Amino acid sequence: MKTSTVDHLKSIFLRAVQRVDPGSMIKDLLKVEGNRLSVSWGEGELVRDLSGYDRVCVLGAGKATARMALAVEELLGERITEGLIAVKYGHTENLSILRTIEAGHPVPDENSRKAAEEMKNMADGCDDRTLTLVLISGGGSALLSLPVTDDISLADKQETTRLLLACGAMIQEINCVRKHLSGIKGGRLAEQLYPSDSITLILSDVVGDRLDTIASGPTVPDTTTYQDVSAIFSKYGLTERLPSRVLSLIKAGTENRVPETPSSDSAAFSKVKNIVIGSNIQALQAAAAKARELKYNTVILSSQLTGEAREAARFFYGIGKDILEKELLVQKPACVIAGGETTVTLLGEGMGGRNQEMACAFCGAAAEEGAYPKGISFLSGATDGNDGPTDAAGGYITADIFETAIRRGLNPDTFIKASDSYRFLSECGGLLVTGPTNTNVCDIQLLLVE
Repeated sequence: MKTSTVDHLKSIFLRAVQRVDPGSMIKDLLKVEGNRLSVSWGEGELVRDLSGYDRVCVLGAGKATARMALAVEELLGERITEGLIAVKYGHTENLSILRTIEAGHPVPDENSRKAAEEMKNMADGCDDRTLTLVLISGGGSALLSLPVTDDISLADKQETTRLLLACGAMIQEINCVRKHLSGIKGGRLAEQLYPSDSITLILSDVVGDRLDTIASGPTVPDTTTYQDVSAIFSKYGLTERLPSRVLSLIKAGTENRVPETPSSDSAAFSKVKNIVIGSNIQALQAAAAKARELKYNTVILSSQLTGEAREAARFFYGIGKDILEKELLVQKPACVIAGGETTVTLLGEGMGGRNQEMACAFCGAAAEEGAYPKGISFLSGATDGNDGPTDAAGGYITADIFETAIRRGLNPDTFIKASDSYRFLSECGGLLVTGPTNTNVCDIQLLLVE
């Protein structure tokens, strides 16, 4: 039977996800030979003599951290003295040494607070005879939620997070706020770990791989300020809607009445080495290799796609038509690949995520023209397997899916205005469902033109 375009889309996407398996990446970079622990990456090699430490502590947070932790357990085994990781519900592995706390994402819950509090206590117990491995991946911001003062409650942080997610704020802006409300993020974990010798291994889910933004940079100096937080609240018109205690804290910060997050001049950072083990570009390169195997003329457009998801969809739709009609950019059969992280400004009370909205809007662009250009197909998916608060990784659109939508009277624009892309794709057969992948390097977009 002839392989379908949908099969091609899924196989290219899954090859990309497989390439950034965090367990494999850890094992590629870390080696243990006798008492010698080495970490080798593009910029150099870091070596530690394990016999020089009394304790080895492993801490971590993020949606991909369980896979990282499993690899570290296999490498270090009984050398690990203690450890704790926080992961999103369902994103687990069978660990034998490290404890796991499953917690809420993208909105923190009581387990997020519990995990952060236990991790802080563990970090406070680390001394100069401790080697600490910190495993960080995207999602760590919500999974570690320790209010910076007793005046701020978990409910305050939850409401602030919901408002930021709904208004279309970029992840850098959301995490700037999170850092200033947190007792563990924004470099504060590094201060708690000091004077232990710390190595942080980071899987990037942030466009541009900014270390201070990934999981809100728990072991990275913070360059943002309370003034920046105040500006973000003003930019999105949130000042009158936020919890009063959050506003009071930020005001105190802008008036220098509470301490800032630690900057690079803190002594704590002299004892921390932050290393990126993988990012979106590696996934895109693997996707391109698979597309070429399938005989597509392939181009990687960008690994830094941002902006409103529905507007990005129109951009891809235009590229698809240009290739179909004029063979601009690349000749047919073509595969255009991109990655990054878009945003969604909520317009209604439906359900979906940025990748599902992009697929829905791609279909909507064709609906506005009254016909779907045959030969074009599109997929947008989250590499972690969870797009927004749903069980789908994203969505895909083909001519057959478009025709199903028209036949059933489903107007993509109606669903976008209700922020209900999940239901649209579910009803017309365009949901991309992978289950949790236990990796996380932003999103991937695939455009095929036959």
